[in-house]
Amino acid sequence: MRTRLATVAAAAGVAVLAACSSPAPSGEAPAASCAPAKGKVTLQYWNTVPGMDKVVDLWNRRHPDIRVETKNISNDQYGTLGNALKAGKAPDLAQVGYDELPNLRTQNAFVDASACKAATAAGSKFVPWTWSQTSFGGTGVFALPQDTGPMALFVRRDLFEKHHVAIPTTWDEYASAARKLHKADPDLAITFFDPNNAEWFNGLLWQNDAKMYGYSDDKWQVTVDSERSRQVAAYWQKLISGKLVRTDLANGSTQMYAAYQKDRIASYVGAAWGYSMFRDNLPKQAGKWSVVPMPTWGTDGTSGDWGGSTVAFMKGSKHLYESVEFNTWLNTDPQALAMENELGGLYPAATAGLRLPSLRKGVAYYGNEKIFDVFAESSKKIDTNFAWGPTQKTVNLALQDAMAKAAAGDGTLTDALTAAQGAALTSMKDQAIPVAAGK
Repeated sequence: MRTRLATVAAAAGVAVLAACSSPAPSGEAPAASCAPAKGKVTLQYWNTVPGMDKVVDLWNRRHPDIRVETKNISNDQYGTLGNALKAGKAPDLAQVGYDELPNLRTQNAFVDASACKAATAAGSKFVPWTWSQTSFGGTGVFALPQDTGPMALFVRRDLFEKHHVAIPTTWDEYASAARKLHKADPDLAITFFDPNNAEWFNGLLWQNDAKMYGYSDDKWQVTVDSERSRQVAAYWQKLISGKLVRTDLANGSTQMYAAYQKDRIASYVGAAWGYSMFRDNLPKQAGKWSVVPMPTWGTDGTSGDWGGSTVAFMKGSKHLYESVEFNTWLNTDPQALAMENELGGLYPAATAGLRLPSLRKGVAYYGNEKIFDVFAESSKKIDTNFAWGPTQKTVNLALQDAMAKAAAGDGTLTDALTAAQGAALTSMKDQAIPVAAGK
């Protein structure tokens, strides 16, 4: 599994209230002046992406008057940023996960770049749902989208064919396929459920239009424990109770790969950035894997997202104009996007990135199938109205703790939603954030 995005997902704190209007934190940096600097400038850009230094080198060769220095902070992404903010030494630009944006926003971490025409004009260059995540309901420009994690289903087509089971297109068909595969081979599970991966589970909720948060009546409305969320939880609980999915494997672990290597698992519900997981760790299974659309709850083909990040404009930068110039190039220029995909495995948020030659051709490991066409379609079907809450990290920890208990037979996944809902309400009240249990 690509560790950079895994880190982004695992560190998920809080993200943006999309398509809703939320109040700006007290003291949030207003739109700044966008006057160009007189003379040469140097920008600081902190990120966790492998190979990003080479992308920055390309920029520096082409733009000698705006030099960028990059620093990899993958060992402690948000700890490093938090300490820099407290010390008043934050970089001009920093990589921030979608679900961490609002938490940092409440800490007055960003500057509004909407004074720069290039920043406001950039919205049309990105997949719509990503811009809705970063623009805070259309108010201000605090970050530009960088990469995404549209979800799909990875399948061992040979195992399905061996046991005469059709590739599922709906979740009902997926459950039926799980029963048929397990009956044909008691050692075979259709997939695994990692109870310590709330971010993955949130992607499943996102797909089912299970909005976790909203904003109305001047307060946050928490709907983590909603009817649609419960539908997802009950579905996976049934698979767990029926021993049709494994619960003893952690995503990206050695044990996970060993189970796939031994033909003990037949599919994987994952994101675009995970395409290299099996290619790099299970080379002998080349040609046996396919990527198909994520099973759906209905006929509309909606999808979910797992992971992804932005490049945020950090408070304290003295060179906003130059930061916008570099940030826009970094996340929309075709050559930059191609390098980021090749070196760092980023699946671009920019629409131009979806047309990269490397993403339009067949992938040898997957039988030369054009797997990125599947992810591109998935990206188009992600709900732009999904919102993260301002204490998401606390909520995720509560969700994981309760899911782990459910996987061990102590309670259910529905109970885990109740626990997460309670954690959201309590943590927000503790921070004096206006909040109520939504309907």
